[in-house]
Amino acid sequence: MLFDGVCNLCNGAVAFIIARDRRAQFGFASLQSDAGRRLLRELSGDDALPDTFVLVEDGRMFTQSTAALRIARRLGFPWSLAALLTVLPRAIRDGAYRLVARNRYRWFGKRETCMMPTADLRRRFLE
Repeated sequence: MLFDGVCNLCNGAVAFIIARDRRAQFGFASLQSDAGRRLLRELSGDDALPDTFVLVEDGRMFTQSTAALRIARRLGFPWSLAALLTVLPRAIRDGAYRLVARNRYRWFGKRETCMMPTADLRRRFLE
């Protein structure tokens, strides 16, 4: 999962996922990191930072609400129930996602630097 490393909401989402990912199936990199930029460039051919987090599964890139719901599904019950929201049209789901993404710094704040994982979590972050 690639995330905005200076966004408080995004860092909170990473902490939420780590706490509930009992099988340690997710790895992380900030979009601002060399590893994050390299992976993003490999997958999309673009170096521009997206206004969304990115989930990479089996070499495929998922963004916005689809990425969030795919992550929730893999976290197990009760979080997997969020996958039921895929019945909503993607345009509606992504519209709500974009509203939050556009306002995330104003509503949740911004860090001066990217999150530094603890020694225990370092193995789950790409370098």
